[in-house]
Amino acid sequence: MVLSDHKPSTFQSPLTVQQWVYAYWVSRCIYVVAKLGIADLLKDGSQHCDALAAATNTHSDSLYRVLRALAALGIFAETQPRCFELTPLADCLQSNVPDSIHNQAIMRGEEHYYKSWGNLMHSVQTGESAFEDLYGMDLFEYNKQNPVAAEIFHQGVASIAKEVHIPQLSAYDFSSISKLVDVGGGTGSFLAAILEANPTMTGVLFDLPEVIDETKNSRETASVDDRCQLIGGSFFETIPEGGDAYLLKHVIHNWDDEQAIAILKCCYQAMKEQGRLLLIECIISPGNEFSWTKFGDVNMLAMCPGGKERTEAQYKDLFESSGFKLRKIYPTEWDFSIIEGVKIVNNGVVA
Repeated sequence: MVLSDHKPSTFQSPLTVQQWVYAYWVSRCIYVVAKLGIADLLKDGSQHCDALAAATNTHSDSLYRVLRALAALGIFAETQPRCFELTPLADCLQSNVPDSIHNQAIMRGEEHYYKSWGNLMHSVQTGESAFEDLYGMDLFEYNKQNPVAAEIFHQGVASIAKEVHIPQLSAYDFSSISKLVDVGGGTGSFLAAILEANPTMTGVLFDLPEVIDETKNSRETASVDDRCQLIGGSFFETIPEGGDAYLLKHVIHNWDDEQAIAILKCCYQAMKEQGRLLLIECIISPGNEFSWTKFGDVNMLAMCPGGKERTEAQYKDLFESSGFKLRKIYPTEWDFSIIEGVKIVNNGVVA
């Protein structure tokens, strides 16, 4: 279908376009209340703005104006003059509730993140990372040098990852895998969930040495310690051998094609001839169909040198360039899909 055959999206009405122009106002207000922990302070009921301001060391009238604006959108509610309570839309801003976006709201609103989006024009004009232009390094190096920023980033990413564990587990049958290697698996929460659901499986969590050290402290793999090996290293150099399947969750989108192929080739060298490659990534939908992945792709443009979300055809090309055949794509209830590849050996596919 050609692009002109697609019906215009409802996002294109003039009123809605105007609303999107001002959308960052809302985002900044949400960041402020998330950073201050306002939703947590309201978990037991309505409170006066003076009490909230005292608890957060803020200016009462200014805090009131922010909360009043959010309440107009259904995020909090003013129950009596200058008194606010949680609403269903505000519940997710609490820090320790199911489906919390508290950490995500903070991560996206931090100065270095927000400024990078403010520098998006640089990326459009040059094709280079807006973040790198501002800070002289990529996001990963920045996090290494700024422990507070790194902790905020890891908490934000972890909260996103945990939200999609169940849909991803239910979208793919992992039961036939004897040994699963999770490449760039962070602190191992997803690998632990897979191992818990498949009691005969063993796993290897592979990430940078400092991440593996953090995992040993966080104990997210404690429930499967007897079946899970923790190994530190670089996926550009060598990857643990002998896995039946190699999983890369939200890894490949951080890199340009050349680097992505280098990572996948390392997986190819490490895996058995019958091995499977499993990528969990967002896939850009065709034409004018709306998807947040298309904005996620712009985020990668701004934040990561060479990073991008990709179409199905682009993933097929990556697989073929690194020795795999894309066999099947398993959609999940979220925007993420599980992309399955098989290793090509001697010009034939070994399934």
